[in-house]
Amino acid sequence: MISQEQFKTKPYKHQIKSLELGWDKPSFALFMEMGTGKSKVLLDNITMLARRKKINFAFIIAPKGVYRNWIDKEIPEHFSEDVEHECIFWKSNMNQGEKKYWLNFWRNPPQDKFIIFVMNVEAFSTTRAFKNADVISSMFAAKGLIALDESTTIKNPKAKRTKALLKIANKFSYKRVLTGSPVTNSPLDLFSQCEFLGTNMLGYTSYYAFRARYAVLNSRQMGNHSFQQVVGYRHIDELTRKIDEFSFRVLKDDCLDLPKKIYTSRYVYMTSEQIKMYEDIRKKAVLMLENDEFVSTPSMITQMLRLQQILSGHLKSDDGNMITFPTRRLDELLEICDEAPNKVIIWSRFRYDIISIVKALNSKYKGNVAKSFFGDTSDNERQEIVRDFQDMNSELRFMVGNPSTAGRGLTLTAANTVIYYANDFNLETRMQSEDRCHRIGQEDRVTYIDLICEGTIDEKIVKSLTGKIKLSAQVLGENIKEWLKIPKK
Repeated sequence: MISQEQFKTKPYKHQIKSLELGWDKPSFALFMEMGTGKSKVLLDNITMLARRKKINFAFIIAPKGVYRNWIDKEIPEHFSEDVEHECIFWKSNMNQGEKKYWLNFWRNPPQDKFIIFVMNVEAFSTTRAFKNADVISSMFAAKGLIALDESTTIKNPKAKRTKALLKIANKFSYKRVLTGSPVTNSPLDLFSQCEFLGTNMLGYTSYYAFRARYAVLNSRQMGNHSFQQVVGYRHIDELTRKIDEFSFRVLKDDCLDLPKKIYTSRYVYMTSEQIKMYEDIRKKAVLMLENDEFVSTPSMITQMLRLQQILSGHLKSDDGNMITFPTRRLDELLEICDEAPNKVIIWSRFRYDIISIVKALNSKYKGNVAKSFFGDTSDNERQEIVRDFQDMNSELRFMVGNPSTAGRGLTLTAANTVIYYANDFNLETRMQSEDRCHRIGQEDRVTYIDLICEGTIDEKIVKSLTGKIKLSAQVLGENIKEWLKIPKK
């Protein structure tokens, strides 16, 4: 039946298999590795249920870096046009016009259209967002589907957003969770994700009973405080069998009909401090900092450089001092690294980024798992880094480099995930850096991820590179590459 279903975009074989296994199940998990198209599977699943009048509402929840992708790219690209629909999404800071539209929409929701509501998971840590989502869910849950993208965001059963989402999910007739890496720290990560799908999915209604079954515990005493410490895991085969009953697992290596290169974007949101600094540089070409230091931009090139540095959380003053400030860009990068199954290449044009990323990765993963490759790296170090990176038994998992320095001549086929932390306008640099791992010796499909702050220099760079590729394709008579797509506004 699935093979005869009409979808907006043609599904791959593994996507058809996933739908065959779970499209009509009340609860189902899509444990599909990054780059295998789990978003499309969900939207095709929603389409099938909507066509059969089983649901008239879909509530999609995703991390901030991902949820705008659903609005701008995934839904327009994959959701079938024969299901007339309207899409609305949550914004924490709405202006008066947006608030008025929001209230009118939910007071008088369209009766003749399928509604897709998209919300970021971080919002569920706030009472206001939870109350809004709870009221909306109560209106539509009886004939609705709720889906949690990147479901490891609720792996902590004690977190406020986990408790809020479990309460809301319990109201829905259909439930889905999506992630490429359901276990990032331990098998205990699975409990809340499966609980989202339904109480007792794993045979336990209590996290502590679940932990007692699958974890090896030692009693510890610290002062007057006693606690149970997890020192190992057991009965993993049993747990795997239980999960197999309501999930579909696929890796890129299993998908022989996937393209060799897969491109995607992750959106990053600026802090209020970054927004103010960005606008000052953009409008005035000068920024005055609290310590009376100036950052000026005497030329357009310098201005663009400064704007990009602000997005990365650092600036140099006119006196040569490095000023740093919080950025969510690094947090988003670390989350992606959790999802990536194998070795990863991370590119940035900025020296400060490279040093900061290496430090953060080695701190997060408790070891010498990341090394830098840029102008300061000696020839001997460079050879050692490439050798260790290519060695699958080496602890070196992340190579963080400047594409102008490390983007040529090297073979880095041990990686099948490439992250662009900060691009530049140089098309040749971009294409050369892409090909470090996509060359003879690469047996896997490669996923390229661009970090983008919406409405900023990030998008302008991506659009510039896309334009250059189109021009190159016209001149050379080649097919236009399907990468770095920015949704049209």
